[in-house]
Amino acid sequence: MKYSLTLTDWQARAPGLSDPTHWLDWAPGAAGIDSAAPQGKLTALPMMTARRLSSGSKLAVECGLSMLQQHTIDAVLYTSRHGELERNYRILEALAKQQPVSPTDFALSVHNSAVGNLTIVAQQPIVSSSLSAGKDTFQQGLLEVVSLLQAGYKRVLMVDFDGAVPAFYHQNLQANTPTWAYAAAFVFEAGNQLCCTTRAGGDEAETGLPQSLTFLRHYLNQDSEFTVGGEVAQWCWSRA
Repeated sequence: MKYSLTLTDWQARAPGLSDPTHWLDWAPGAAGIDSAAPQGKLTALPMMTARRLSSGSKLAVECGLSMLQQHTIDAVLYTSRHGELERNYRILEALAKQQPVSPTDFALSVHNSAVGNLTIVAQQPIVSSSLSAGKDTFQQGLLEVVSLLQAGYKRVLMVDFDGAVPAFYHQNLQANTPTWAYAAAFVFEAGNQLCCTTRAGGDEAETGLPQSLTFLRHYLNQDSEFTVGGEVAQWCWSRA
């Protein structure tokens, strides 16, 4: 498999990292993400909406809104490995204890909740979808982006995110699995700036970073070649 595209803008949020200068300082190092660091203040997302959203969706909608304010976007794709896991856990916990389920949790528990809230807050009836594909969610999302570009959409916004994983699940996770909330937004257009090919030989081991932040780290470091590990294949990148 081989495809190419051009990245025209980006924005990301994670514990202790919100401003682009923070990410540029972080990228050259070997450190991961300090889960104990605070999240940055939201600036684009209305407060009343933020109160209703889960930790990951807040960041995802915040980043998406910022990109929509700066670019004319033709289609939006949200990708999330775990989706609304926080809400679904609360629903399951309430049912197990035979307690009433929160109407807000029920209404916002679906996987496309974040992208739906983006289009509502932005008041833009834009083509949108959501996707999940396990560890390879980000890379599989890029295949959807390429498909949208080939279908004629000129500029596609992709936001990869996840919320905080509830402590209940931690004992069953692999070592180094990210459990903190983050979001990374990318604006893609057709082009040959970045080229990706696949190589057989996936690895189920976790690296401590989701694929999107591994990709962002290499991109900010201006690495001419780099690899993003996947569960079923290695995603090998090069840049013009």
